Amino acid sequence: MTARVLLVDDDEQMRSSTAQALELAGFAVEPLASGEEALALAGPGFAGAVVSDIRMPGMDGMTLLGRLGEVDPDIPVILVTGHAEVPLAVEAIRGGAYDFIEKPFVVQELATVIRRAIDHRALVLENRRLRAVAGKRDDVEVRLPGRTQVMVELRYRLRAIGASDADALIIGPTGVGKEVAARTLHDISTRAGRPFIAINCAALPEALIESELFGHEAGAFPGALRPRFGKFEHARGGTVLLDEIGSMPLELQAKLLRVLQERVITRLGSNDPVPLDVRFVAVSKVDLADLVARGAFREDLYWRLNVAVLHVPPLSARREDIPLLFLQLLRESAARHNIAEREAPPAFLSGLAAREWPGNVRELRNLAERFVLGLEGAEIGPAQGARLADRVAAFERSLIAGAIAAHGGRLRAVYETLGISRKTLYEKMQKYGLDRRLIVEAADEES
Repeated sequence: MTARVLLVDDDEQMRSSTAQALELAGFAVEPLASGEEALALAGPGFAGAVVSDIRMPGMDGMTLLGRLGEVDPDIPVILVTGHAEVPLAVEAIRGGAYDFIEKPFVVQELATVIRRAIDHRALVLENRRLRAVAGKRDDVEVRLPGRTQVMVELRYRLRAIGASDADALIIGPTGVGKEVAARTLHDISTRAGRPFIAINCAALPEALIESELFGHEAGAFPGALRPRFGKFEHARGGTVLLDEIGSMPLELQAKLLRVLQERVITRLGSNDPVPLDVRFVAVSKVDLADLVARGAFREDLYWRLNVAVLHVPPLSARREDIPLLFLQLLRESAARHNIAEREAPPAFLSGLAAREWPGNVRELRNLAERFVLGLEGAEIGPAQGARLADRVAAFERSLIAGAIAAHGGRLRAVYETLGISRKTLYEKMQKYGLDRRLIVEAADEES
């Protein structure tokens, strides 16, 4: 595959001439006028390098460097600077930039730096893929953490599906991380270096939906002054995420079915089919089988999508994961805001596991944001509306799970903190379905 370069420069003449020279040097160059365009194309699986002018209106090169670092700190960013900006570029190197090159530059020198950056990036991505195949703690587990069996099974299926080129269907309630799972599928696949295009089927304007997806030729309808690629064609060998697929109009479902079966599209105003090399990942918060039964979703499209299916569980199905997940979200939030991480006491973590989370991970992430910013106290009340026995059991289970999370899985510290015997702790962990691997590991350590 030709090495991919995102070239960001607000100067159209400079951007065009540099892009042409780099293409002659063997790179696949995408000339972009702003940092926002680069952010839309460079995800965690981006297999290339970003070359950006350091001085631009709006989002400058330094800001772009920081934003790309939030997406993936290993994306190589090469900054183009003027002579007076060299000290700033050196500071950027310390902040994570791969390298910088000073104007005026010789294209061959820039090409050499880009090749080194792309080789480095290829090694990073290959290492991630090897770790994913080996089943070790990798990007998949970092993005979708949890020790419960439902999460272990989800990661296993995700790795198996990700290694294939099959279309996929992801189902789960609001806020569980369905788009995270879809993005992970893309990033561990062979398509990782190509675009990831997310389409919200519920938000597309009905009058423009076909043009948005399939593109159009000049004169296809009033106002179509020039030809335009649709989102399907823009994916170019990558992945298309169809969010809220159940909201797609029935007429368009028929056309999507043809695209899935034949892998061709026809732009509006044209009769010429265009071959399509993309992977489709459909996402739904409702069971599509129910929509089929109500006549709101095509049965043939449902069976075409219902091959590689992933169910992302709600937090209510993985309560013992909540304390660990909250701690991870807390670390991410503290890093994002560049402030010290605020310690969450065990009782607070236990309270989290006992509560209901209708917004799931999204709601928990919002709490972590408020907590790290000091907008949320350490008081979390008990769940309401349950029977006393159920509330006591839920609290006991969450208290044990919270203590395990707080002590990093060291069970001796857990039962000493809780004031119970080792045998009692193991029995309660088994009773509440907590991670049995911890019991085995602890027994091995203390035998």
